Amino acid sequence: MGTMHSSLTISPRSGRLLTGIAETPDFEAALQKILSEYIELKIERLEQDIRDFEAKWGMSFPEFAERCEAGTLGRDPYDYEVEKDFWEWEKAVTLLEHYRKFRE
Repeated sequence: MGTMHSSLTISPRSGRLLTGIAETPDFEAALQKILSEYIELKIERLEQDIRDFEAKWGMSFPEFAERCEAGTLGRDPYDYEVEKDFWEWEKAVTLLEHYRKFRE
């Protein structure tokens, strides 16, 4: 990821909150720390969601998607639960890829 240089104006209260939470007086370091921790939390949550779907269906998302497409899932792919899980699982996989790009 490239470095972007621009100015950012925040209120003194928000600056104190940010540096206080990050336990550093350096605003840029505080922002970096909080964003890094946020990304790690998002990744952990998405990985857990994916593990939950894999345990529920006994397969990976690519296999699930393929079996839905082929009609070999053993369930109607247009069933509410199947469709809901498909969209939520696909979202988790897509977001996980997205957030992993921002890891340091």
